[in-house]
Amino acid sequence: MKGRQSSDIRIALCGDVMLGRGIDQVLPHPGDPKLYERYVPSALDYVALAERANGPIRRPVSFSYVWGAALVALCRIPPDLRIVNLETAVTRGGRPAPKGINYRMHPDNLPCLRAFGIDCCVLANNHVLDWGSAGLLETLDALGAAGLRIAGAGRSESEAWAPAVLALPDEGRALVFAVALPSSGVPRQWAAGAGHPGVAFIDDVSPQNAAAVAAHINRHRQGDDVVIVSLHWGANWGYEVSPQERAFAQTLIAEAGADIVHGHSSHHPKGIGVHHGKPIFYGCGDFLNDYEGISGYESYRGDLSLLYMMTLSRSDRSCRGVEMRPFRIRRFRLETATAEEADWLQQRMDRECRRFGGGVTLRESRLVLSWQGGSS
Repeated sequence: MKGRQSSDIRIALCGDVMLGRGIDQVLPHPGDPKLYERYVPSALDYVALAERANGPIRRPVSFSYVWGAALVALCRIPPDLRIVNLETAVTRGGRPAPKGINYRMHPDNLPCLRAFGIDCCVLANNHVLDWGSAGLLETLDALGAAGLRIAGAGRSESEAWAPAVLALPDEGRALVFAVALPSSGVPRQWAAGAGHPGVAFIDDVSPQNAAAVAAHINRHRQGDDVVIVSLHWGANWGYEVSPQERAFAQTLIAEAGADIVHGHSSHHPKGIGVHHGKPIFYGCGDFLNDYEGISGYESYRGDLSLLYMMTLSRSDRSCRGVEMRPFRIRRFRLETATAEEADWLQQRMDRECRRFGGGVTLRESRLVLSWQGGSS
């Protein structure tokens, strides 16, 4: 990776951060464990599954416990911004949406997010309304009271579509726009309207919607703003990226000046493309979840996760480098991936990135992206 200059901007991105259900139960202030799933009646059952797979979890854990080795990695070279897709409602109440799986964390556990130094929580996803409009409103209030910026959900359509505005060190700002799509399981009735809360939502990745989103971004961006567009799209499992998805992301770069396209929804990392020197993360994968001990889809290695670090030039917002830090989830905590696990991730990411003209190498426990026209 090119050496960082004093004028660079360093941004950390994560995929889905799922602090509800089992993880909420081991934090200092667990909420009501009752679930409405077909086979699992209590969130404590997910704790039991994780302990059966990887050993006991001494409860309650500290607010920083779940971040483990990832927190150490970020402390070594602190990024200027930390952005995650928060895949849970933050509420004590609300009514469970009739969708089979409902995530929530207790609002008193929000210091867990603060412990990771998160600047922005993306909420345009298929779990933020798991406890209805009342649950969403409490989520918005709780995150706001904790000083956390949000993007992609709001009390009205205009609020849901408004970008999170993040100050950069010294000067300048970053804008985070977030949009949900039905391909990730977000129902159309969750779309925010003029008189009701919900998420920023579009029906598909058509050229018309790409142009509309680009026009919306252009109404907000100013001068040298860093623009990040976060998309919750695609199925949970599988590496396919459709030509339509690829064209949609490229339009956001070409017509709206997006500097980073931050895709998520898949439970595992997908390939990365680069368009006009700007990275497109088609699926960042789960960063933290409570899936330990659950069988199925083992070939995707959903227990492994990546923390994405980008370096942008402040002068022209060009991407100077992309690297990924590999972790594994054990006992609801991020641990440094073993050499074998890091090698597996490198081979899989290299295979997928080659579809977009890039490649991934492993250097001192870091996965480093390269692409035609320059190496990161």
